[in-house]
Amino acid sequence: MTLWSRILEALSRLAPGERLSSLFDYLRAPPERSVAFTIAVIALGAKMAKADGTVTRSEVAAFREVFTIPPDEEENAARVFDLARTDVAGFEEYAARIAAMFEDDAETLRDLLEGLFHIALADGDYHPAEDDFLHRVARIFRLDDRAFRSVKAQFVVDAAPDCYDVLGVTPDMGMDEIRDRWRQLVRDTHPDRMIARGLPEEAVKLAEKRLVAINRAWENIQAGTA
Repeated sequence: MTLWSRILEALSRLAPGERLSSLFDYLRAPPERSVAFTIAVIALGAKMAKADGTVTRSEVAAFREVFTIPPDEEENAARVFDLARTDVAGFEEYAARIAAMFEDDAETLRDLLEGLFHIALADGDYHPAEDDFLHRVARIFRLDDRAFRSVKAQFVVDAAPDCYDVLGVTPDMGMDEIRDRWRQLVRDTHPDRMIARGLPEEAVKLAEKRLVAINRAWENIQAGTA
């Protein structure tokens, strides 16, 4: 069964008139977590599309930057998008339910935030309303400002990263300790580790930008240019 057929199966659980956000109460355990992750990115992406004042069906194309959507599955992806876009529930409710589902799993919540950044920048523009939206989502996810700045620096060209923030270290730490942290982050960013956290295989490309940022930060710290 493909990811998208599992998403369709999950949608069939909704009773008539039931909100899409209710699904996050049902999808807490593997393999449903990968379905929940995908729905979460699409649903919050739809809410974010409203934040910058531009809501069109072509927004679904932006999800191709995060997920591989086969042509015969586009209708399912569009259905999730439309359910979230037209739901009267605010994005805060969605974010809170998602945060509860991935409680004590900050890495997966960070993965999800990266997916939203990827979608926000798919059109080459980063709207102030999107920045506010993503910052508020990060707070609901209990990701601190350092984590938010680190993710933002991976996607927003003019958001100069603090190399120490990217690695989650401080300048007063020894190089051996910083090196150990860099190596741990590289291991955590391996596709197999990300899938184990609940990401679908279709979304592991999210790791690419993170790995580039992690390695660049380590190189700059080594060179003394951080």
